[in-house]
Amino acid sequence: MPTEKKTRYTDAQKKAAEKYLKESVEDIRIRVPKGQKAIIKAHAEQQGESMNHFVTRAINETMEREQ
Repeated sequence: MPTEKKTRYTDAQKKAAEKYLKESVEDIRIRVPKGQKAIIKAHAEQQGESMNHFVTRAINETMEREQ
């Protein structure tokens, strides 16, 4: 008897999340040398941050410093 996969989110929650992402954020893709992603991720985790938050903070701090 096949088991049904239970979803974590309802369709309404998924739709709301997609709408939020479409209206509120933009994607930037960066490429780093092989192995660098793991180093960045480990550093961010040591700081108690997500990789996304760490990279965003680093960019913002650099732009502020260079003004």
